[in-house]
Amino acid sequence: MTIHKTVLLNETVEALNLKPGMTVVDATLGGGGHSELVLAKIGEEGKLIAFDQDHEAIDKFEKKLKLGNFENSQAKIFLVNQNFSKLKASLTSLGIEKVDGILADLGISSDQLADTDRGISFMGDGPLDMRMNRQAELTAEKVVNEYAHCDLARILRQYGDEQYASSIASKIVVAREQERITRTPQLVAIIQSAVPGQYRRKKIHCATKTFQALRMEVNQELESLSSFLFQAVEVLRPGGRLAVITFHSGEDTLTKHWFRENARGCICPPQFPQCRCGHKPAIKIITRKPTVASEEELAVNPRARSAKLRVVEKM
Repeated sequence: MTIHKTVLLNETVEALNLKPGMTVVDATLGGGGHSELVLAKIGEEGKLIAFDQDHEAIDKFEKKLKLGNFENSQAKIFLVNQNFSKLKASLTSLGIEKVDGILADLGISSDQLADTDRGISFMGDGPLDMRMNRQAELTAEKVVNEYAHCDLARILRQYGDEQYASSIASKIVVAREQERITRTPQLVAIIQSAVPGQYRRKKIHCATKTFQALRMEVNQELESLSSFLFQAVEVLRPGGRLAVITFHSGEDTLTKHWFRENARGCICPPQFPQCRCGHKPAIKIITRKPTVASEEELAVNPRARSAKLRVVEKM
């Protein structure tokens, strides 16, 4: 059973221009909402390759398939328990060279947020883990207790846009000298002691940005995204589309800039009177401005407020 509400469901799948018989990658399976609609579009002759580094997401989707909960589960379905940064190698291992469409929803599912054993949310009492892939070595506990002050502050600024990054990092360093920080309430209390009262009384909880930054560091989210984007365009057939939903300014900026750079033609210096590089664009940008959630969707799923959908087409 999933409590996750899929964000920009119809907008994302429609943007892929899917037809029966196509081969499609859902690079971030999660609750399976996008994949379910993809299956309805590609029909019995289609192929769906769904990735998720969280084996629990794979297991839940597999159970739904066995129960026949989908309108069309007759397509060839491959479930891959890997991070999407392993896209090309995983497709090669399945004997698939090219695909017709790829989608990636970079949000954290409600199921994962509600799982206190992961320690992703500051709302419950859980271990400082935050791993999407439970087999990975790096945990939030290790980051908090072993990273130097300068690295902690950098992570909070870079991934969390946290204005009190240095102060929070300093309080963490002092606190861990007394005892190891292992639980989410410990870290929340440290953050609260590091920021002014006015900041603590804001609508957004004062621990939000720190927890986000730690999660992104633990899972190497921006590094994985950069690797994925490069591979995604490589494995797309000409005319195939890539749709990416971002939720954080860092991942949206990375995606937007990557798309723009790869949609460029000539890369010669401006002073050259005519093109000498012969560089051709690899993609065409479909969404000049990102698609955002409608008021109707926001009414039932407020977490969709920060979602931005960007789409490109392989040249």
